[in-house]
Amino acid sequence: MTSLDALRPRLPSPLQELVDDRFARAGLRLLLKRDDLIHPDLVGNKWRKLAPNLTAAAGRTVLTFGGAYSNHLRATAAAGRLLGLDTVGVVRGQELSGRALNPSLARCAADGMRLHFVDRSTYRRKAEPETSAAILRAANAEEAYVVPEGGSNALAVLGCRSLGQELRGHADLVALACGTGGTLAGLAAGLAPGQRVLGIPVLKGSFLGGDIRALQHRAFGGPRGTWTLDDRFHCGGYARTTPELDAFAADFERRHEVPVERLYVAKLLYGLVTLAEEGAFPRGTTIAAVITGRPFP
Repeated sequence: MTSLDALRPRLPSPLQELVDDRFARAGLRLLLKRDDLIHPDLVGNKWRKLAPNLTAAAGRTVLTFGGAYSNHLRATAAAGRLLGLDTVGVVRGQELSGRALNPSLARCAADGMRLHFVDRSTYRRKAEPETSAAILRAANAEEAYVVPEGGSNALAVLGCRSLGQELRGHADLVALACGTGGTLAGLAAGLAPGQRVLGIPVLKGSFLGGDIRALQHRAFGGPRGTWTLDDRFHCGGYARTTPELDAFAADFERRHEVPVERLYVAKLLYGLVTLAEEGAFPRGTTIAAVITGRPFP
């Protein structure tokens, strides 16, 4: 088994109260669950999702998937460097092969991850058994331990349950940005009765609810917790931002001296401010916003 002692995570992650007039006017209390401070390289939900999978890998090569700017790939590569594990990143977009690597992929390569680029059509079919086997053969990684895109599988969901357990008794509503849904699936299962979760999807489309239900079924055998999604704040889809979102994030950083990651965290906080101003939450509600990542240099 792989020992994670060398990673030395900061758990439970800190819970920080902010005074923000946009919430105070609505009679709301805002807390930040600072999962971005768990580990300098395996940030936030990446730690919670990867840790059980790294243990299960038991020293084998770890192969996983992601786009050209995937934080999940970066975290997996960093874990490989810190634990002495071989890692392979299957990257969406064969047209990227041979080009100069962007800063995110360059960091993966510097941490020892072997990058394997596949065309977008093949990438979309990566969950099909024949396609998956072909990808592993082409990447010379047929014996690898495979972690899905975003790190969301049953083990990851079980790992994220601790996030909810850490927030028991601290908030009425827990909110987070969602990509593949694994963090929300586990978080909701860990909360106490009466607490609920609000997910802010960062991708376009109506598939996420079904994915979360499927993840909970695989991890727990059925639904867990009370959760809803509000899909109005994706700003055009994954890795998309708008000038309005960038201005909001910069203003939030100035107000509170908290770094705001743009692709997930900014959309979460922007959504919560909008909902507070719309009167969506009863007065007296305590909201905990999960800070799942931070800006990478």
